[in-house]
Amino acid sequence: MTGFSLKLKTKTGQHILKDLDKTTTVEIFKNKITELTQISENGLHILFGFPPKPLDLSKNDDTISNLGINNGDTLIVDEKPLSEEEKLNLEKIKQFERDAKLAAELAAEDMGILLKKVVPADNSCLFTSIGFVLTGKVDSDNSQYMRQVIADYVNQDKVEYNEGVLGRPNDEYCAWILQPESWGGAIEVSILSQYHGIEIDVVDITNAIINRFGEDKNYGMRVFLLFDGIHYDPLYLESTSGPPKTIFPIEDNNVFIQAKQLAEEAKSSRQFTDVNKFKLKCNDCDCLIKGQNEAQQHAKQTGHFNFGEV
Repeated sequence: MTGFSLKLKTKTGQHILKDLDKTTTVEIFKNKITELTQISENGLHILFGFPPKPLDLSKNDDTISNLGINNGDTLIVDEKPLSEEEKLNLEKIKQFERDAKLAAELAAEDMGILLKKVVPADNSCLFTSIGFVLTGKVDSDNSQYMRQVIADYVNQDKVEYNEGVLGRPNDEYCAWILQPESWGGAIEVSILSQYHGIEIDVVDITNAIINRFGEDKNYGMRVFLLFDGIHYDPLYLESTSGPPKTIFPIEDNNVFIQAKQLAEEAKSSRQFTDVNKFKLKCNDCDCLIKGQNEAQQHAKQTGHFNFGEV
């Protein structure tokens, strides 16, 4: 197939677009123009012919010959105004690409790769995960110790940890958190962050965000946990030049960038649990429940707060 080229006129100057033929698809055509002009595909506005008319670029599988484009033609390439939503999405994509590039560069320099350590899904995954990042060991026996730390912490400050904060009376919460089937969450992470004097960053892949517990305390070190909606796993840095690391200086931006990248990738591949659809069982009455909302309603109606995943 004989190849041909096109002339592109833009606000920043002229370009020659090469390596085309009549079978080139609209999708490839747009990609090549984006590479030359640095105008995003969503922002491309191309005029052709006389008088110049906009090209229909909506059919990616179509060929440029069907658009009436021939060898030596001149195209006027402009950037159409984007809506605020499109601008926001474009900036998110660019930031994601920048983070991915930087993370890859740092990893290539043997700065290490952030990985997940899977811990048992036994209702104590939060405590097991925090134990791992602090000690480097998966030890479920640490869970009861941490539960006791939390219960003592809450019991000593009944003003701050009141029923409005805890969702139940202080004494009732203290008895509840000591039970091995009770789950931990934001309140427990916050307390353990203060107790150990370390920032705990929870990488929430449901929303692709990182919640930093203890950020306002100016701690010097941080650890990372991965949260998929109901389960926590610890994160560690694997390197060829030394043992795995789980505790990092706050100023170590490499690890934070990798954590952000991990959240974005996990969310895009839907590696999270929909809290409104997963199945639970009430450990007090064996009632089967679907989702977080039903669990909350059941708790209000019966006073039962001990749930386990089915």
